[in-house]
Amino acid sequence: MNPLKSSSRAAALLVVSALALAFTGCAARRQQQFLEDKAQVHVYRKPIAEVWPDALSLLKDKGFSVMKGQEGFEAQTEWLQTSAPSSLGTSFARYLVRGYERGPGQSAVEYRRQERSESRSADNTDGRTNDPMETSPKANSSQMVRDSALEWELLQKVDPDAATALKAEATKAG
Repeated sequence: MNPLKSSSRAAALLVVSALALAFTGCAARRQQQFLEDKAQVHVYRKPIAEVWPDALSLLKDKGFSVMKGQEGFEAQTEWLQTSAPSSLGTSFARYLVRGYERGPGQSAVEYRRQERSESRSADNTDGRTNDPMETSPKANSSQMVRDSALEWELLQKVDPDAATALKAEATKAG
């Protein structure tokens, strides 16, 4: 057996395997995006009063402390640290969740997530301590963005039949 042919076959097999994995990953990501897009526009066939407790418990299950909003079906969470403390930056997140009536016995839920990171200046290497003004945390905030992945989780919890149907549709489309 020619060693050159054997190594080129192995390289070709490796390339084919890598491409298959990449396409499988792409297809799975497309399916997940399809499901999340559908979750964003999903209308529950239940009044918001029935869906709302599950919407809040999903946040609590993830460790967020929920504060009731001023309006009926609106709540916000406290900031939650989402990464280990680091001089490079510590990440935090919070949510705003709103429930909407979409007609008699129908509702929708929208989650918005805001993230921020705080970083501190590194200590001096020459033995001097930093000025307290230099070491105070510096916060970077982002705007609130729709969290379609969390909306998909809620859909699976509240309306498992619709979630199963959407998964089947995503598999056919993928």
